[in-house]
Amino acid sequence: MPTLHRTIVSILAIAGVGSVSAEPYNTFDGEGFPACNDVALVHNATSVDDIVSIVKNASANGTPIRPSGKGHMWYDTMCSDNPETIIVRTEFVNGIANFSLEEGAESGTVDIEAGVTFLQFAEYLHDNNASMGYTLVNWNITMAGAVAMGGHRSAIREDSMVAAGVLSLDIVNGNGDIVTIERDENNDDWLAASTSLGLLGVIVRMKFKIYPDFKVFAKQETLDEDDVLNGDIYGMIAPYATANLWWWPYMKKFHWRYYDEVPLTLSDQQGFQNTFSISDAEATVAKVTLESGKYLATSNMFFETTAFTLWSAPNFREKTTQQAVLEWPVYGWNYDVLIGGLYPDQKPEWEEGLHGATLELAFPITQANQMLKRVRQAFDDEAAKGIIMTSTYRSGINIKFGKPFYNFLGQVTYNTSDGADWSKGAIMFDFPTFKPTIGDGKRFNEDFYPRLAKTLIDEFPCRPHWTKNTRDVFTNATKNLDPDHLARFKVVREKFDPQGIFKSIIGEILGMYD
Repeated sequence: MPTLHRTIVSILAIAGVGSVSAEPYNTFDGEGFPACNDVALVHNATSVDDIVSIVKNASANGTPIRPSGKGHMWYDTMCSDNPETIIVRTEFVNGIANFSLEEGAESGTVDIEAGVTFLQFAEYLHDNNASMGYTLVNWNITMAGAVAMGGHRSAIREDSMVAAGVLSLDIVNGNGDIVTIERDENNDDWLAASTSLGLLGVIVRMKFKIYPDFKVFAKQETLDEDDVLNGDIYGMIAPYATANLWWWPYMKKFHWRYYDEVPLTLSDQQGFQNTFSISDAEATVAKVTLESGKYLATSNMFFETTAFTLWSAPNFREKTTQQAVLEWPVYGWNYDVLIGGLYPDQKPEWEEGLHGATLELAFPITQANQMLKRVRQAFDDEAAKGIIMTSTYRSGINIKFGKPFYNFLGQVTYNTSDGADWSKGAIMFDFPTFKPTIGDGKRFNEDFYPRLAKTLIDEFPCRPHWTKNTRDVFTNATKNLDPDHLARFKVVREKFDPQGIFKSIIGEILGMYD
C-alpha cells in the first residue's frame, strides 16, 4: 500500500496538483524522527539525467524540492513546511569515473556522483591504491551531502572540511540546468556552493582530489578534566594529522585520541574502527539503563561509568579475523582506522532502538578553554541544585576540531565580522544525548539542554552545525553569522534558484527568502 500511495502521489506532485497526501521523511533514526514533517513524494533518482528531469518538472510547476542522500540529520530542518515538497534521494546515483593517479604522483583526481557514500568511495580508492586523505566524516553519509552541509573531520594540521577535497562541483540549479563551479576563493559561486545547505540545487557530480594510499596509527590516552580545561588544547591537537577529545563530565575525565601516518611496512595489523555498531546484548542493557535514566540520575551515572570503561579500550577489531584489538596503539589502512564502519555481526545503534538528540556548535579554538569551563560551570550549577548531569552517549561528549577553510557558511571560515580570531581553527562542542521512548519522550532534566545552547550562543561567537541543531538553536545562532556572508550567499541563491524551489527551514531562518 505505501508503494501504491507513493506512485499516486508521485504523479500528482510532478504534475503540480496542489492537494496531495503528505507524510514525514525521516532521518537515519527512522520513524518518529522526521527530517521533514510532511512531503508529497520521495523520488529515488536513478541517474543524473533523472535528477535533471524531475527538477525541470518541479521548476515548471513551482513545486518545492529538496535533495537528500542518507538522511544524516537529527531534526526537522531539511525542508520547508510545505506539504507539497518532493524529496530527491540521490543514494542510487553513485557512479565513480575518470580515476587518475599516476605512479609516484603526490595526488590525482576522480569524478564521483551525488549518491557516493564515504564507505563506497573509500573502498573504491583502496582497491586502486588511493585514498581521500583526511577529508572524511562518517561511513553512512554521501560525499555530496557532507559537502552541502559543511561536514568535516577533526583536524587542525590537515585539511578537514570535506569541501577542501573538491576541485569542482556540478549542480542542477532551480531551472534544471547543470552548472559547473570550479574551486576559486575569489568566486562567490564557489564560496556559497562549498557549503550550500542544498539551497542552490542538487550536487550531482564532484571532481575530488585523491592521494596515494597510506596507513595510520591510532592512540588514546585518559586525562583528568583539569588537564584539559586548564591545558594547551591547541597544542594537544595541532601536531597530529587528526585528533579529538571525548568528555565524560560525571567522571571528570577526557579521552584524547590522536592519529597520524606511519610507514606501510611498520605493522601488518589491519585495525578497523567501530563507532556506531552494537551487539543485541549490549543494546538491551544500554536501552534498559538509559530509558530508566529519564527518571533516575543514578542510571545515567552508571551508564557513563560503564561507557567510559568500555571506551578506554580500543574500539577496533582486526579486519582480517574480526578479533578484538586489545591494546593501543592500533595500526591499519587510513579509512579503516580513521572511520571504519559496522562490524559484520552487529547493527547500528539506531536499528537497536537507541536514538538520540544532539547539539553542535563551533567556537574559535583560541576560546576553547573558556568555552569548556563555561560548560563545566553549567554542569556544576545543576549539581548545586542536586541534579547530576552525565553523558548518555557511548563515547561521551565529542570535542572536535577544524582547520580554517574560507567560504560563506562553513563552521571554520574566518575573517568574519564577529572580530574573533578563527585563523587558528575551530573547536566543535558536539553533545549527543539519548532520547527516551517512554513517558513524554523527554530527556532527564530536559530544559538543561536548550538553556545550555542559549548560554553558549549568547556568550560566545559560535556557529551551528547545519544538521545537528533545532530550529530554536538556528534562530538564536543566526546573529553570530557574518551579515556580509549571508548577503552574498543570498545573491548566489537567487541566481541559482530564482523561484526558491529548494527552500528549507534553515534557509528561511537565515533570511534567504526575505
